[in-house]
Amino acid sequence: MVGHVLLLVAGLLAAPVRTELSVMTWNVCTGTNSDCRLYRAGAVELAENIGRQALSRTARPGVIFLQEFCTGATGTLELWLERRTGRSWTVGSWGLTGHDGKPYACHPDRLGRPRGAQSIAVAVAGEATFETHPLPAPPWYVRRAAVCATVTATVTATVAATVVAPKVRACGTHLSSGAQYDDRQPGAPYRTRQLQRLLEVAARPGYRTIVGGDLNVSPPDGGYGSAAGRRAVAPFYRAYQECDQRGGRRTGGRTREDKKLDYLFAPKGSVRSCHVAREVTLSDHKPVHMEVALRP
Repeated sequence: MVGHVLLLVAGLLAAPVRTELSVMTWNVCTGTNSDCRLYRAGAVELAENIGRQALSRTARPGVIFLQEFCTGATGTLELWLERRTGRSWTVGSWGLTGHDGKPYACHPDRLGRPRGAQSIAVAVAGEATFETHPLPAPPWYVRRAAVCATVTATVTATVAATVVAPKVRACGTHLSSGAQYDDRQPGAPYRTRQLQRLLEVAARPGYRTIVGGDLNVSPPDGGYGSAAGRRAVAPFYRAYQECDQRGGRRTGGRTREDKKLDYLFAPKGSVRSCHVAREVTLSDHKPVHMEVALRP
């Protein structure tokens, strides 16, 4: 009898359990757009609204992609998340620069205090290393980049099971819009090159890749927006599964006005759920939440 019990316990210890990751992407529109409610929000207000949205789902948040964030709020967001979740967090932020190399500044907060540069950010629960990968960008407007967080695997043994957290690579970005002030040439060629480069830097052998953000393109089967943009994002659907993909159709619910511009990609077959928070009106973009299984 004792032998059977020992064999059962040994089997449980050896069996990995499914590890899930909760991911959110949100263009918070706080830096320079006066039409948004978080415009000129202070660091504490900004961190609290981002954190509350990340915690609004039942699963604990693990990765947060942010666009039109401000570098001055990076430390405040990290501290807010740590205090509210009881876990350590690491936030990597990259500030945009103009064609002249100067920081693309966020407008001051409502009390006139500086908030740093408008930025993209990736927040990760736990320890991570960060890389910033420049992306092709029009020389007359702001520079673009992807921020990638690399989280190394950890092993936790319990009486019931051995939990192996796979190595994760999470890359977030905000691409050119194709507007007259930005990637204004026919077909927005810089955005196409940005997507090609993003696909290259996001993948890393041995890692489970999560990639997303405000890509400023319409989905391939959406039937709206630039045809060049729809073609340019199609390779991501071949390599990954998109959070809000509708069956075989490469489309999804709107995230800004009447279009889908915000994306979360994960390994094929791993997306467990997707939610677009349409009730949120703090920004001109809707937060997108994804639950992804990191192993079967």
